[in-house]
Amino acid sequence: MRPERLVPLLLDWFEQNARDLPWRRTCDPYAIWVSEIMLQQTQVKTVLPYWERWMKALPSIASLARTKPERLYKLWEGLGYYTRVRNLQKAAQMMMEKHDGRFPQRFEEVLELPGVGRYTAGAVCSIAFNQPRPILDGNVMRVLVRLFAIEGNPREKVTNAQLWSLAERLVQEAHKTSAGDKFEDRKSQMANRKFRCSHLNQSLMELGALVCTPRDPHCELCPLITLCLARKQGRIEELPRVSPRPAASKRRFVAFVVKRRGKFLVRQRPEGAVNAHLWEFPNIEVANDDGNPGIAGRRALGFTPSGIKLLGSIHHSITRYRIRMDVFQAAAHGTGHAHTQRGRWLGKQDLHRLPFASAHKKILAGL
Repeated sequence: MRPERLVPLLLDWFEQNARDLPWRRTCDPYAIWVSEIMLQQTQVKTVLPYWERWMKALPSIASLARTKPERLYKLWEGLGYYTRVRNLQKAAQMMMEKHDGRFPQRFEEVLELPGVGRYTAGAVCSIAFNQPRPILDGNVMRVLVRLFAIEGNPREKVTNAQLWSLAERLVQEAHKTSAGDKFEDRKSQMANRKFRCSHLNQSLMELGALVCTPRDPHCELCPLITLCLARKQGRIEELPRVSPRPAASKRRFVAFVVKRRGKFLVRQRPEGAVNAHLWEFPNIEVANDDGNPGIAGRRALGFTPSGIKLLGSIHHSITRYRIRMDVFQAAAHGTGHAHTQRGRWLGKQDLHRLPFASAHKKILAGL
């Protein structure tokens, strides 16, 4: 279980099994940073088209720093966790001011960027600059917990510190062997000492994503199968020991599609709210057994709608909430100022230029 035994096995495995992902074809720290932020709590297959579209639209720190927020949200539309994109732009603006528009190479300076924690700073510094900085995300935690048969909850302080220490020992070993030319006979680029810290960290992430999965792991494909203590002890399924997730809570919203003179009433989410700055159709949360859309309509719209008709329901989830949104068609009469106090009247062409929250994007598609 010594690092000098584990590191060559991980590097060899990564050489043969690494997925061909577009952000792995570059050492540009900006591109790698964007991918790492997008991949937070989001699957690779979801991120791929977003990352490629983003890099075409905003290929540099400078372009990100100066772009209009509305365009930023439109590029991110559907990825969720919109605090991430706001922090991306804040960080880009900081780099323009403090680092002459360049991505900083010092770990401590990367860590100062908005939205960047120890894992993201370590990932960028190791992948882009081949620095011996450890990483610890959910996939890496699972690999290390099973490999060393670690009992505690990996997110609790003592156990988490132990895992960071193990991750650091491994990447430092990769760095040491790089300096010592231990693998000088390898011919492939994957084994080139220039990339060993990068590939060691990525091998741990990749192993957790493809082989050492939460359920039904593919142990027969693992390069560490003969060393894994959890497998030797028959405890693969019980490790890691994580706290049970909070029970899901049901919530119900009522939304209104109100049309007047060929335009629809929409509004923008306020600063500080969930999905801040995104657009939506007027809506309001109601009790799960509330059956009166007329009362909800007055509260959501600021006026009494007429011709209320159920169009359908949208089911979606946000963190631990399971949400049902009933969507009603309604009509507005008159041209009074009250109709615009809580939103804007826009045609379909204008609506499609705006970034909408995911559930409301489905309403827009239904129009």
